[in-house]
Amino acid sequence: MTVERDLAPGEWAVLALLCEHPAHGWALASTLSPEGEVGSVWALGRPLVYRSLEILERRGLVEPAGHEPSERGPSRTIFRATASGCTAVERWLAEPVERVREIRSLLLLKLVFAERAGTNPVAMLDEQRALLSHLADALERRLGSSVGPERILLRFRHETALAALRFVDGHRDDVA
Repeated sequence: MTVERDLAPGEWAVLALLCEHPAHGWALASTLSPEGEVGSVWALGRPLVYRSLEILERRGLVEPAGHEPSERGPSRTIFRATASGCTAVERWLAEPVERVREIRSLLLLKLVFAERAGTNPVAMLDEQRALLSHLADALERRLGSSVGPERILLRFRHETALAALRFVDGHRDDVA
């Protein structure tokens, strides 16, 4: 039996945008470009947007919803999120991220989409805080017995976890 991998951040971004409203790949790529509204947090090039659409369609999370004529080239396929796609996004937005290194990518992306959807992320941020606090405590305990390169890495991870905690607390205060 083949187990499907989790969706990548760009795939989540494409799916979340399609839960907002149907769109074609070109429009999605524009929103996800570095200058786009979501691209400032997570940019995705046009080829990866189209690849994401293929993956999401194969998983039954999006489906074609029509075509739009194009001034250049063939008509553009409009995609929309399926009910299961939107349910997946709702679940994804409610889950904290597991690793500190995912704060910059997944957590920021989730917070942007929660804001766009008008969803209050306080419950998720509370869970995120608990997870980060537990991780920071564990890293601090390990620091005491570490030396050399391991200590350097653990110190960095610990300080990063503390910074992420401060960010989560500050953002929670902003949205509460």
